[in-house]
Amino acid sequence: MSHLSERPEKPVVGLPLPHESAVLHVTGAALYTDDLVHRTKGVLHAHPVQVMKAHGRITALRTAPALAVPGVVRVLTAADVPGVNDAGMKHDEPLFPDEVMFHGHAVAWVLGETLEAARLGAAAVEVDLEELPSVITLEEAIAAESFHGARPVMVTGDVEAGFADSAHVFTGEIQFSDQEHFYLETHAALAYLDESEQVFVQSSTQHPSETQEIVAHVLGLHSHEVTVQCLRMGGGFGGKEMQPHGFAAIAALGAKLTGRPVRVRLNRTQDLTMSGKRHGFHAAWRIGFDAEGRIQALDATLTADGGWSLDLSEPVVARALCHIDNTYWIPHARVAGRVAKTHKVSNTAFRGFGGPQGMLVIEDIMGRCAPLLGLDPMELRERNFYRRGQTTPYGQPVVQPERITAVWDRVKENAGLAERRREIAAHNAAHPHTKRGLALTGLKFGISFNLTAFNQAGALVLIYKDGSVLINHGGTEMGQGLHTKMLQVAATTLGVPLRKVRLAPTRTDKVPNTSATAASAGADLNGAAVKNACEQLRARLLGVAATRLGANPSDVRIVEGVARVLGGDGELAWDDLVRTAYFQRVQLSAAGFYRTEGLHWDAGNFHGSPFKYFSHGAAATEVEVDGFTGAYRIRRVDIVHDVGDSLSPMIDIGQVEGGFVQGAGWLTLEDLRWDTGTGPGRGRLLTQAASTYKLPSFSEMPEEFHVTLLENAAEEGAVYGSKAVGEPPLMLAFSVREALREAVAAFGPGGVSVELASPATPEAVYWAVEAVRQAGARGSGSTGGGAETDAPVVTGPAVDGAGGGALPAGAEALSGA
Repeated sequence: MSHLSERPEKPVVGLPLPHESAVLHVTGAALYTDDLVHRTKGVLHAHPVQVMKAHGRITALRTAPALAVPGVVRVLTAADVPGVNDAGMKHDEPLFPDEVMFHGHAVAWVLGETLEAARLGAAAVEVDLEELPSVITLEEAIAAESFHGARPVMVTGDVEAGFADSAHVFTGEIQFSDQEHFYLETHAALAYLDESEQVFVQSSTQHPSETQEIVAHVLGLHSHEVTVQCLRMGGGFGGKEMQPHGFAAIAALGAKLTGRPVRVRLNRTQDLTMSGKRHGFHAAWRIGFDAEGRIQALDATLTADGGWSLDLSEPVVARALCHIDNTYWIPHARVAGRVAKTHKVSNTAFRGFGGPQGMLVIEDIMGRCAPLLGLDPMELRERNFYRRGQTTPYGQPVVQPERITAVWDRVKENAGLAERRREIAAHNAAHPHTKRGLALTGLKFGISFNLTAFNQAGALVLIYKDGSVLINHGGTEMGQGLHTKMLQVAATTLGVPLRKVRLAPTRTDKVPNTSATAASAGADLNGAAVKNACEQLRARLLGVAATRLGANPSDVRIVEGVARVLGGDGELAWDDLVRTAYFQRVQLSAAGFYRTEGLHWDAGNFHGSPFKYFSHGAAATEVEVDGFTGAYRIRRVDIVHDVGDSLSPMIDIGQVEGGFVQGAGWLTLEDLRWDTGTGPGRGRLLTQAASTYKLPSFSEMPEEFHVTLLENAAEEGAVYGSKAVGEPPLMLAFSVREALREAVAAFGPGGVSVELASPATPEAVYWAVEAVRQAGARGSGSTGGGAETDAPVVTGPAVDGAGGGALPAGAEALSGA
């Protein structure tokens, strides 16, 4: 076991502790960015001037009417920007645009003594617009060849030879929806100037260093003149990785120009209409299998809906390509990626960051092709699992393929799948109007940032004379429990009780140049940096203790707040040790640093080893579908997930549960709809509230929910043997969608390949059931079939409206070739 992975005697890591702010959360005492407004005097409130057209050029902007509104102090426009009028890292996101690029685009901001005054002032601003043609849907973008950014291609093996050697070749398309983050706390920032004109910004951001950088360049300042702090976020899920920067810059600009604190806090409708989502995707594919059902070749094109600017769309597409294999070996592959430019909000990071989109393509293929191959879907998946010695299509060895089968087999055992499948078959035979389905899916998710440079972290640890410890690190807390884990890492490394350690809010003047808390790497990176700082301090204190105890430092251990000599009787309490060190003028603060080793990536050739390791998991889901309405319920979920040797088991189980439910929401409930007509509302988001955008709630939770962490799974080379947990569990929800496919198929004849929209809403499930029934009524003369199996392929009619759940117009049915 490596030094980084090895655990000392009586570690605090591994204990099932509650979230460090749990009591504050449930009592309402936890402070968030906008709560600080009430503790700040003289705050001005900002309100956006939104233009409700999808695309157009501004020909006039008249702010005088707003200034006549009582309580309005100032209107911020492009003319007020002293630095660079841009809020994006790609320099394609003007903070104050002269061209409206999506319905609801903010072109100016009004500052008022009250939020109501600012709102009325924003309504009074007059904007003249020359409307321009708009591209709203992925279909429109593909037809118009409206793309931006890089267009990577991942190639391995000889694709055409692979298809030539295939006994079965199928083609198809799938389009699936975007997803709203719907964090409980909307975007918020509070900025003010100190006595030396330095800018201080409180921001709900996953990336304080980048928020600092954007604020500085908008204001024409150096980074050391701007400090950004994040207390905590009421959820982020990736939506606060890039997109808080512009809102923080508005607050900072207002503070700089007025000399007063300025608050920006979006209401829910503004947040929904102004902030980016998970990227919706379209995929066209061709796949070849040998006679035994093993994948021989894959040729696919993945198109992401990037929205109006690039944001993080390029790395999202790159990660989608890197995860299209999921747990399956594909010896010959050619997968192309591209970003569609549409006149919608700029889509951004969302839990999984393209990984779920790539995996959904291959899981949909497996679910659709299994009946055509005459195989049970579980068997088809098992036959294609990675084996030792095999590499991904981008060239990274899969070094723990046994983990794929370990979690898979453990779920089969825990869930009693064999017996339950017999029970489901008996139920389906006896109930013509309700059918049950049971599916098992797995995952392999790479952990590290796509961009190697981001895989670094820093920490600052301070020990005070009274023995108390304060830790600072570059990660942000959005409810995921990162701070809890960091407290446990610090206490373990120093050898002190957890009560001795406190954690300071994340801020850029304590730990500089940090990476975003994203890519599931927060605990890996920051934990290793905290550990590094604490090890420096512990080494110094061991020297002090050794002198006091008359021993060699290598023979001294600090455990549970007491320094002892191995095999001896002498001991020294932590508080006494720290006090002694102070009087000996031993430094009691340390800066820690960590960078992930062993990563290399050639973006041009799309080849290398971009990930430190892979996380694994498997989930079995049972559902019941009502054939009259398409309504369904999740009867039971069994999950086994690999988090290595968990830093904090209670936190990790909560992350697995939450990630799974959020994934189920994306795949089955959350249906963003846009006005795609030619009327005045074209481009408008139609689902602007929780009343029209369906989120998972208690009623959608599994009736039985069993989560188990894989045992004896310590990860070599990761902090205390743990593995990342944040994003991977979301993809366990593929089992819900595949279970729905199984239940739908049970309404028709055997061997039917069911096409299922995503999200698979009750409406979409109903139409799929109807299509299966019609296929059964028609018998062998159904809607087409795999040439090798004569199995019918069915697809429900397109769902009414503009949602991403329906297949694109002209999408061909799955077909044998």
